[in-house]
Amino acid sequence: MEIVREFLSSISWDVIIKSGLRITLILIISWIIMKVILSSLRRLERRLLAKSQDDNEPASESDKRIDTIIRLLRQGSLLALWLTVCLVILKQVGVDIAPIIASAGIVGLAVGFGAQNLVRDIISGFFLILENQVRVGDVAIINGTGGLVEKINFRTVVLRDLAGIVHIFPNGTITTLSNMTNEWSAFILDIGVAYKEDTDKVIAIMKEVGHGMFEDEVFGKLLLEEPEIFGVDKFDDSAVIIKGRIKTKPIRQWDAGREYLRRLKYAFDEKGIEIPFPHRTMYFGEESKPFELQILEKKAGAQTAD
Repeated sequence: MEIVREFLSSISWDVIIKSGLRITLILIISWIIMKVILSSLRRLERRLLAKSQDDNEPASESDKRIDTIIRLLRQGSLLALWLTVCLVILKQVGVDIAPIIASAGIVGLAVGFGAQNLVRDIISGFFLILENQVRVGDVAIINGTGGLVEKINFRTVVLRDLAGIVHIFPNGTITTLSNMTNEWSAFILDIGVAYKEDTDKVIAIMKEVGHGMFEDEVFGKLLLEEPEIFGVDKFDDSAVIIKGRIKTKPIRQWDAGREYLRRLKYAFDEKGIEIPFPHRTMYFGEESKPFELQILEKKAGAQTAD
């Protein structure tokens, strides 16, 4: 009992009470800060949802993307908050936190050097998702490779091309990204006709075909407006090129473009518009005559013999 009394008498109750009050105050302030952080994240989530609705983003994709962003921010901010609180409380109870901070710094530096590519990919992926540069279901060209976006993670983007090949790009290595289906899409028309054709007549036929497609019950729903025919774009080797554009809903440009070309071919055939194609003449050296001339001479000789 004497040892217990000596121990209790050596305790500075004033210090313990003051430290307890400081720790309680620290916990209260930390709790308030935590509530402010959570409230701010909820407001940010509502703002991002409202923006995605204004951009007509599919609800399933926007919810998944925004939930990923908010969850990462929540985990990171709360981890930083309570780690700081623990260090402050340890200091209040008399623990020297300088070695702990130094050790954490050394470990963090070692991990940073070893996982710098991973950290780079995660940070790049965070901004890729936050800025909504590309979404699942978009058709995109990443580093020169095109395909359908199947997955977007914090570390990688997964594309599948038309041949079914899956391409995986670490986010930190993405240097160029072209989204072909963001908000709206377009099919570019480069129509070649013979030099003898009246280009005004050809343009009128193309506009007529576009108007008919825009009024169609099925394909008209894919178009955002009537196809634009810009006019003569250039003089090619064997054709006059007329350029146009079909503006469609996202990822529907190829369906609309193929149907337009099918209808235009029928219209050109009906109106007698020539679509030029390459011709090739076979020639077997200077000592021989062209192949077609030989055939004509043989036919002429056969007729003379008869």
